[in-house]
Amino acid sequence: MGTTWHVTYVTLDNLPGEGEVLAGIEARLEEVNASMSTYREDSEISLVNAAPPDTWVGISAGFYRVLSTALDVGRSSEGAYDVTVGPLVNLWGFGPQPAPDAVPDPARVAALLQQVGQEKLRLDGQGVRVRKLADVSLDFSSLAKGYAVDQVALWLQEQGITRYLVEVGGEMRVAGLSGRGDPWRIAIEEPEIDARGVAAAIELSDRAIATSGDYRNFFELDGRRYSHSIDPRTGFPVAHELVSVTVVHPSAMVADAWATALIVLGPQRAAEVAESQGLAVYFIQRDGGGFAHSHTAGFARYLPTQG
Repeated sequence: MGTTWHVTYVTLDNLPGEGEVLAGIEARLEEVNASMSTYREDSEISLVNAAPPDTWVGISAGFYRVLSTALDVGRSSEGAYDVTVGPLVNLWGFGPQPAPDAVPDPARVAALLQQVGQEKLRLDGQGVRVRKLADVSLDFSSLAKGYAVDQVALWLQEQGITRYLVEVGGEMRVAGLSGRGDPWRIAIEEPEIDARGVAAAIELSDRAIATSGDYRNFFELDGRRYSHSIDPRTGFPVAHELVSVTVVHPSAMVADAWATALIVLGPQRAAEVAESQGLAVYFIQRDGGGFAHSHTAGFARYLPTQG
């Protein structure tokens, strides 16, 4: 997936040795990569993307789970999230191609919008297969890392490892207590471009956490900053004051997808949708020369009590 991974776990005498754990984690990550990497021509997602429209393509149970989750988040986020947005992401220079020398022509954006839209997909749960109604391309980069985290966590649990922290590309999931015997402590980063500060510190156990922000991945042209977060409804990078969204959820995959969806929705609508979905979310938005912090009611339980 072009990123790093890290696992910390509390070991006991009756648990597998470190070498066995390492091999098991890498095998599970390779399974995800072989299914969902768009950089591999023989991956499951590449085969689906290469299939002609109106053709049913059989998919694995894991692929079905990821795609069905993506479609659910797309519907629940009013279209702010869409796994077919890849062509637009590439056009704006946030895919394999470098940043453009000029802002893309609006006519080109409009043309590519015709190749975007999850309504152009059909899923068959009974047959575990997918059909494209048009020549669309899937890209799971907005939730595959979270899915990989969940898969590694599941494998650890199957080995009897119940106290762990799993992180893939910044998305995390923790279980049980840390090696100190207390909940795992996770820092939410302050959205500063040239520094790394802590906006908030939270305590988690048996939960996953994912953050999406516009302060690390962007480019500037003619004095204007263009975020990597592309609104699939317009084809253009988002332009609002919401800069960081952190979601806590039992599933890292779901947290990953919702963090992406909410950063696109913008501060007011993101807060409304998050509350209506019962999500635990921490928001950071620009406020003059600084930042304003807020959170949904469901997030309060993860913040340390003042006293």
